[in-house]
Amino acid sequence: MANVLELFSLKGKKALVTGAAKGLGRSFSEALHEAGAEVVLVDILDMVKSTAAEIGTSGAPVHYIVGDLLDRIEIDRIFKECLDILDGRLDILVNNAGTHCKGPTIGYKIKDWDRIISLNLTTQFILCQRAGEVMVKQGYGRIINITSAVGVTGGLNCTAYSASKGGITTMTKTLSNEWSGFGVTVNAIAPGYINTDINKESTPERRAYISSRIPRGYWGEPSYLKGAVVFLASDAADY
Repeated sequence: MANVLELFSLKGKKALVTGAAKGLGRSFSEALHEAGAEVVLVDILDMVKSTAAEIGTSGAPVHYIVGDLLDRIEIDRIFKECLDILDGRLDILVNNAGTHCKGPTIGYKIKDWDRIISLNLTTQFILCQRAGEVMVKQGYGRIINITSAVGVTGGLNCTAYSASKGGITTMTKTLSNEWSGFGVTVNAIAPGYINTDINKESTPERRAYISSRIPRGYWGEPSYLKGAVVFLASDAADY
């Protein structure tokens, strides 16, 4: 049996992280790389180039792909390019890309609903499907979908976002049932309130109210989830 610390090593593993330019995605990418993985960062933002350069100053290679995951043709192009970069192998997928558009349900625009469901849920499904095919064939894989606490509890003025995250939660459980017998684990991380751009719109009053409901009394930082993503990506979470 491996030393317990060796169980958390990702040396030699190959990973794909979406929405990786900043925030949670950047932290997830840093964590996987720090644990030894070669990582491909995907984002629609050009700043993913500098993020990859900053993370990849030492250790395993860090790559980037700029692309729009709302575009179905682009998804196929991005995934193929990722496999080409990683020599046809993919050990870890972190499905992090997502968006938000708050507003009361009455009067909520269907185009906003469609955009959120498309990126947050459908894109995650497509990437799970593509990665699952590769991982099942190679007999090994780790898929980590990023959902949200509101996918279970619901939220205020965020029906589309909550619905998309609830869908991810159930999809994750279903894919886990389907692929675990092939050596592919499928798990999810459901962050609570984290200091990222998606939460910038919160007023000071609402931030204070939310903080009062958090046992620790303050919002989390993206780096707080580094340990969780490494655990789920590693052999420590094999069963």
